[in-house]
Amino acid sequence: MNTARPKREIPGTVPFDGKQARKGYALNKMCYSFNSAANRAAFLNDEDAYTASYGLTPEQCEAVRARDVLRMIAAGGNAYYLAKLAGIFGLDMQDIGAQQTGMTKAEFQAKLVAAGE
Repeated sequence: MNTARPKREIPGTVPFDGKQARKGYALNKMCYSFNSAANRAAFLNDEDAYTASYGLTPEQCEAVRARDVLRMIAAGGNAYYLAKLAGIFGLDMQDIGAQQTGMTKAEFQAKLVAAGE
């Protein structure tokens, strides 16, 4: 008897499952390293060398260079780890929410206010 549920599809989302975790291991490991101020400084000093030291794929490197959180998620990034990287770029969760919804940050903030958030 198979008791596994079929995967739920949510349009426009990339579920973080085992496959994505394996795909994004190097990216997420790098992001975790940003708990250290010295590592954040090393990244800012030479971003390409830092990403290379973690073995990021070309897709992941390009997403980081573009500061594109959605592409990082598609490349296996986990939102909790990516928040560390986004902080280095001066992005907050509202910036990320705006990217996810295709809005400007101001539009996203207005939507939150209108929803009572």
